[in-house]
Amino acid sequence: MRATAEATRVPGAPAHTGGYDARAHTGGYELRTATAQDLGGARAVMLDTVYRDLGSGYVPRWHADIIDPESAYLRPDRCTLLVVRHGDEIVATGAVRDRGPAAPPNPQWVADRFPSGTTAQLCRIYVRPEHRRHGLARWLVRELGAFAAGAGGYTSLYLHTDPAVPGAEPFWRSLAREVCDERTLPGGGQGIIHFELPMPMPVPAAV
Repeated sequence: MRATAEATRVPGAPAHTGGYDARAHTGGYELRTATAQDLGGARAVMLDTVYRDLGSGYVPRWHADIIDPESAYLRPDRCTLLVVRHGDEIVATGAVRDRGPAAPPNPQWVADRFPSGTTAQLCRIYVRPEHRRHGLARWLVRELGAFAAGAGGYTSLYLHTDPAVPGAEPFWRSLAREVCDERTLPGGGQGIIHFELPMPMPVPAAV
């Protein structure tokens, strides 16, 4: 059964985050903008994923935002971190960062297509295994896209994924358009796939 959501404003939430809670109609899931109190649980989801699913473990040059998500996502005006709670546990995360892919290690033409400043990059969309198949990742993608559209100044919605992670490639192909599959490059590149998602229309503030 897929979870659906309705969003309501949270009084006193930071303006740059979108400031909402969104509750699923099924399953008891709650999506909201992360606060400082959520960061420990969000960090646990992210670290478990990079060790268990990605198999890389913690690599400082790739994962500094996991260790300090407040600086990466909560302080900048055009970034955000969303979390999904189930009871007292954070079970999923998703974020927007305000920079595009760097070259190297990414192909130069991909970096040129998605420059920092005008590119909203979706990242850290992770769901704990026991909470998958409830529509949480799609829910996060929808809300992160809405945040990027409302933040102002973004013209592209970008992400990359590792197709070695079970389910990652078909999930993103169902939502996004492939820009570059590095597996087809000479030497196989990094083995990742770059995608672009359609930028949603901004929702008027009154809505």
